[in-house]
Amino acid sequence: MTAPDWYADWRHDAFHELMAKQEEMNERYQTKVWPRYDYDLDAGTLTFSDSTGPRVVADIQIVGTTAKNDWLWSWANSHWPPSCAEDLQRVRSFGEEHGIDELTSETLESDDLNALGWEMAAVSARILGAVGAYRPPRESGGGLFFIYRSIRLVS
Repeated sequence: MTAPDWYADWRHDAFHELMAKQEEMNERYQTKVWPRYDYDLDAGTLTFSDSTGPRVVADIQIVGTTAKNDWLWSWANSHWPPSCAEDLQRVRSFGEEHGIDELTSETLESDDLNALGWEMAAVSARILGAVGAYRPPRESGGGLFFIYRSIRLVS
C-alpha cells in the first residue's frame, strides 16, 4: 500500500482525536450505558434506548464492515442504501487526491480487523468532521462501524 510520508502520523493523530471524542460522547450521552441500540439505515439513524424508550439519537454514516478476513468500505458495498454511505465518498476522494491506497481500495486485510476498523473510522471522522463513532457489540463474526454526523438527547 502506498501513502504520502505524512499519512502515518496524520492517521495516528486522527485515532487519538477519535478516542477523545469517544470519551466525550460516552460522558455526555452515556453511549456505553444504554441497554439497547437500533439502527435504521434508510433514515440514517442510530438510537440508544432503555426500558422507557429512546434516549439518544445519532445521525450516522456507515464507514465499513469487517468480515472473517477483511475490511470492506461502505462505499464499495452494494448491500447498503447509498444514502448511508454518501459521506464516505469524500473519504475515498481524499485518498485519491493524496495517493492513499487504503482509502481507495475496496477491501483491506489485517491481522487485527477490529483495530483496522477503528482506525478507518478515525480517519473518516477526521476527514468528515464527525463527532464520534460506534461499533455495535457482537457475539462473533464481523463488525460494523458507524460515524456520528451529529448526536442528541431525546427529550
